[in-house]
Amino acid sequence: MPGVPALRLPFRWDCVIMEASFFLNQMIKWSLMGLVSYCCGLLAVYKAVKVNYTRKIVHFSIFLIPIYLDQVLVFERTLTVSLISSFAGIAILLVYLEALRERVSFFYFMFNAIDRPEDRPYTLLWLFTQTLVAYIVIVPCIYIFIMYDMRSLIMIPLLITAIGDGLAEPVGVRFGRHKYRVSALTTNRVYYRSLEGSSCVFIASLVIVGAHHAHFSTTQFIAAMVVMPVVMTLTEAFSPHTWDTPTLFLAGYLVLFGIAFI
Repeated sequence: MPGVPALRLPFRWDCVIMEASFFLNQMIKWSLMGLVSYCCGLLAVYKAVKVNYTRKIVHFSIFLIPIYLDQVLVFERTLTVSLISSFAGIAILLVYLEALRERVSFFYFMFNAIDRPEDRPYTLLWLFTQTLVAYIVIVPCIYIFIMYDMRSLIMIPLLITAIGDGLAEPVGVRFGRHKYRVSALTTNRVYYRSLEGSSCVFIASLVIVGAHHAHFSTTQFIAAMVVMPVVMTLTEAFSPHTWDTPTLFLAGYLVLFGIAFI
């Protein structure tokens, strides 16, 4: 009609593409991690591979697949996106519930990849609580680091946890000779870690902090090289059994945040 301005709705193709990238990223990520878990479950059930090993292969996939995909399928890291991803990470664990895994063989084998005999009957409880608290820790930490223009340091605790903690158990199982006791949530049962396994966290911390040297001043770098390996190793050593991921995240980000103000 003459004199009536045409109604124009705001429409941005870049937002549509970004959202599409996020959902594609999530679908590929969970599919790949599910496939890795399934294959590891087959190894545990049919080839008698120790769950201590298959569980850590799953551990590596949980950390490294998203790190790689986030570089390939880039999306804007808004708070909403982070919350959706976090809720998805927790909700996906529902496939491990007995009612589902006993009916769907794919889920059954996925669960067998992580179900250490010594953790029963607490496997799911510890998995759910550790994952929930890990997200509660990491989401605000990442946003604080972004607010303070410390994006370049965000990956350090993640990589130390992925690599150092990921290697700690298989190295401890295979080469551990010097054992020490650790507690666990909801039970008085005693578990063991080894100095050989914990040394993986120390070495990984040195290597990963060293690889990020360009993002520190000289004083900060020296402080990080001295403090970070010790704190991360002790945190892993004294964390409850199966519950070291959120404590490593918290310790790592607190140390880095403090060092950034030196």
